[in-house]
Amino acid sequence: MFLRNYKKEDSAIIYKWLRTEEELYKWSADRFNKFPLFEDDIDNSYTPQIETGRFIPLTAIDEEENLLGHFIIRYPREDDDSTVRFGFVILNPALRGKGYGKRLLHLGIEYVKDNLSAKRIDLGVFSNNDNARFCYESVGFREYSRRKCEMPIGVWECIDMELFIT
Repeated sequence: MFLRNYKKEDSAIIYKWLRTEEELYKWSADRFNKFPLFEDDIDNSYTPQIETGRFIPLTAIDEEENLLGHFIIRYPREDDDSTVRFGFVILNPALRGKGYGKRLLHLGIEYVKDNLSAKRIDLGVFSNNDNARFCYESVGFREYSRRKCEMPIGVWECIDMELFIT
């Protein structure tokens, strides 16, 4: 598995991995607020954010350049480069439960270490997404807070997690 910069054409594959409304909201929280997504929706959302230089979408591929997974790194505060946030973490559904998620997260952590000055990574995961939470914990993320999030399909509890880079 390798990371490369997100490409516009990745959107046409990633959106197909969001097969249900629940999967969409577990992946994106309230960032899209519509189901189903269409082929260009992800790219249309990303394009203006990429231009800020504080939003880094990355795609995981194999040796044949097949898409395996995807996530973004963003700076949550305009005036602070010490923390980045992982978001939109997703794997091809056929690969889930096979260790690819851990590998994707390890590659993301290494990317931050090698390319950014941040010393802390945080992320949010919904309490109804145990598999993702267990995956985050397995690479070292730890819970630091919980909050309620009003989603279009209900009120969900979000667990905020963090990992310090040494």
